[in-house]
Amino acid sequence: MLKIYNTLSRKKETFIPIHKGKVGMYVCGMTVYSDAHIGHARTYMAFDIVRSYLEWKGYTVIYVQNITDVDDKIIAAANREKSDPLCYSQKCTDKCLTDLDRLGIQRAGIYPKASENIDNMIQMIQKILDNGYGYISDGDVYFSVESFPKYGRLSGQKMEKIQSSGRINGDEKKRKAEDFALWKKQKPGEPYWDSPWGPGRPGWHIECSTMSSKYLGLPFDIHGGGLDLVFPHHENEIAQATAATGKEFANYWMHVGLLRVDGEKMSKSLGNIVNVRDLLQKYHPETIRFFYAQTHYRTPPDFSPAAMKIAQEGLTRITRAREKLHQKACPQELKRNELTSTEKDYFDAILQCRAEFEQAMDDDFNTPRAIAAIFDFVKMTNKHLQEKHPGLYQYAYDTLTELGNILTLFREEKKIDETICEQLTKLAEKYVEVMPKKEIDALMIAILDARDKARDKKEWEKADMIRDKLENLGFEVQDTAQGTTWRMR
Repeated sequence: MLKIYNTLSRKKETFIPIHKGKVGMYVCGMTVYSDAHIGHARTYMAFDIVRSYLEWKGYTVIYVQNITDVDDKIIAAANREKSDPLCYSQKCTDKCLTDLDRLGIQRAGIYPKASENIDNMIQMIQKILDNGYGYISDGDVYFSVESFPKYGRLSGQKMEKIQSSGRINGDEKKRKAEDFALWKKQKPGEPYWDSPWGPGRPGWHIECSTMSSKYLGLPFDIHGGGLDLVFPHHENEIAQATAATGKEFANYWMHVGLLRVDGEKMSKSLGNIVNVRDLLQKYHPETIRFFYAQTHYRTPPDFSPAAMKIAQEGLTRITRAREKLHQKACPQELKRNELTSTEKDYFDAILQCRAEFEQAMDDDFNTPRAIAAIFDFVKMTNKHLQEKHPGLYQYAYDTLTELGNILTLFREEKKIDETICEQLTKLAEKYVEVMPKKEIDALMIAILDARDKARDKKEWEKADMIRDKLENLGFEVQDTAQGTTWRMR
């Protein structure tokens, strides 16, 4: 049976879903103020494998991953570029998700955005206030930590330690330093929404409590994220959701070990942040994914050129064995009692590999042990390549492909569903009415450049589609001898 290490209980527990055959999984997503980096990829790769294995076990998985598109960092970055914050965060969202697509990480099923769920957050905040767990202070709304006796049970921290940890900020509006914001009063130049407490925007923590309960109901099965989110983010999520609803929040808490770079913590101050886009210029996506899969999700992987070389060498051993099997394979009925003794040995080794792989993955998604089982499979395959039963090779090939797929191997190179021009026109459709003139000019240059490239490739249908979309948005596009021109009607 599948066992998952639960941060809440600090032990491995047998996984029992709330609804038979279904799993609700929520993973904290990106705050989209810059490019996706290899730390993001580490987390979402880990939960891609979790989702793939659960589906292989027969579960239907509802996978929700939020997009934080309203945040202090986003506002600051947008202001530096003199851009509308929501327009800026949308561009970052498209870039980040596209980079993860190119890496070969499958998308979650639902990507709710903070900006599109403000009303739901206001409702949850009001319930927290009505139930006596929060208070209003000059347009801000705070959660009163001392009113929630179970606070700290996820992180295992006692209130005295929390107060002296240095991870909480004092504020004159707070009753206690450890209290945290549910709603922030509008500051000059910031985006805002109307609320019963005045114009402002939600605190960071409330969005995940709100959107996870909205899309999965309470309680739900699995809540995941990086290890750095245990406190205070996930601790606060539990407090908010429970205070608002009186229900338990998530049954299993999974936390991913934080990636290191050459033995150092990845951070802006050290200048060692590696973007996914830059990494893809040096390594094949499958090599990167295999590097991640080699480390158990709770263990911090250490990224380095040497580690990537080891990953490439290991992956090459597996892919070469698979290629050899593919050359000899042919769909054919396979009956064990008709095999020779050596063919039976190989057949049994395949079954043993499947069993060891499943045992490893059932043990808290132990991918290193699962990969070890695959290497044993490869070793046995190389030993039996002289056999003559094509049906046996087909079975071996299918098994290796099936198990590798769970670890994200042997996936076809992902074709990006939306070309850059389609993404840009989609962006224009959503934000053109609020864009400054400078932003519109830059956007149109990019769109028309993409259209010109489509025309150069004689992709007339695509070029016409872009023009038609632009005209529907109120832009007039003309192709002249001097090039493509445009104007707003």
